[in-house]
Amino acid sequence: MGTESFFERLGEILGNFIRVLVEALTGFFRLIGQAGANFIDGLSRSLGMDPNWISILVLIIGLLLLVSAIRAFLRGSIIWGLIVLLLALWTLSLLIG
Repeated sequence: MGTESFFERLGEILGNFIRVLVEALTGFFRLIGQAGANFIDGLSRSLGMDPNWISILVLIIGLLLLVSAIRAFLRGSIIWGLIVLLLALWTLSLLIG
């Protein structure tokens, strides 16, 4: 058995701490990623659409158009609200079904 120096022991403790921290963060982010993937799969399965990024992007755009139509109606702009509402419903109907 050889004698270990103070700095060798300190380096070993610090290395073990960093390894445990990195493994914990890796597990945490893997868990978050799996939760996000399960959410996307459940959302796309309930809407009847493909679970790819383009479909999710089109869904977000359709929902933003729907919010824009509601805001236009609240401002009193009926014609622009109808145009944006029809565009939002058309976009969302492309995804579902």
